Amino acid sequence: MTKTLTLLRRSVIKGIAAAALGIAAFSALAHAEDKPDVLRIGTTAPGHLKFILARHNGAFEKEFAKDGIKVELVAFTNGGGEALTALATGAIEVTYTGNNPALRAAAKGADVKAVGLSSFTKNSSTTIIVLKDSPIKTLKDLKGKKVAYLPGTVRHSVFSKALKLANLTTDDVDSLNLDFAASGPALIRGDVDAIVESDSSTSKLIESGQARVLLDSNKYPQWSAPYIISVNGEYAKKYPEIIKRLLKVDIQLARWADANPEETIKIFVEETKTSEKSVRSTYDGGKFYQDPRITPDALKALKEEEAFMKESKLLKGAVDYDTWFDTSYLDKAYKEVDANQ
Repeated sequence: MTKTLTLLRRSVIKGIAAAALGIAAFSALAHAEDKPDVLRIGTTAPGHLKFILARHNGAFEKEFAKDGIKVELVAFTNGGGEALTALATGAIEVTYTGNNPALRAAAKGADVKAVGLSSFTKNSSTTIIVLKDSPIKTLKDLKGKKVAYLPGTVRHSVFSKALKLANLTTDDVDSLNLDFAASGPALIRGDVDAIVESDSSTSKLIESGQARVLLDSNKYPQWSAPYIISVNGEYAKKYPEIIKRLLKVDIQLARWADANPEETIKIFVEETKTSEKSVRSTYDGGKFYQDPRITPDALKALKEEEAFMKESKLLKGAVDYDTWFDTSYLDKAYKEVDANQ
């Protein structure tokens, strides 16, 4: 009887040990799945401010290095549409883009989530420029002319709004799909009549006296809408902690910029090779508006931008803001950041 009990105890102990090993193995597997091998973060070139700051000081790499997670930073030269396509297909996990490509992806029902704001400045920092001695004097003079810009971008939207002032649409011009690396030289050669680009890109041509501004969107603050931090929906569901931690870094970068305006401007100028005068104009008074919180004003501006895009046939479908926005990651990030202040 004693021998039988002893064997039974040994069997039970072995069973418990095996179960414990199984639980440990499952726990280890679950833990491993909570830590992806890579986190790829995109932006539209030359780069949104917080992305640039993070690239300069390695903020994202430092946050995830302790977990062995490799961080890759990618600047897309063909606009936000390219970045959002990469996001939706899983080529990257997070991206900082303008509102137009983000709204367009949301309206299409892509599996992407808006988790915060890249920025919400009161200008869209876009210029329409022509050669200094160009006969084009007004927006009306653009009718029938060759104009280069990247379709599907904020600049495309600004151009549409500008043409509306002159009772024109993009159908009234000869539109060419070129980024600034190609459109800038094309303007100088006379291959195009005007280009629509960010003021940080066009500033050198203006300051060198080669071109002049036909329209500066900063004079139309009502055209501005927030830029968006978007994440791949599947990745966010699988790794919610990673998204929360990324947003904690984002909040800290925004607050660091506000506390260090001169150094922020210096870093941005050096990293993007843009004009300091242009950067100071964009961030007038050292105000950067980088807080990622999605405010009621931001939501209102996005809905107004969506309405304009529909009217101008720049967007198909409709955005379901209840499903597109997911502030849960950002809410948790703020709690942790503020708790450590």
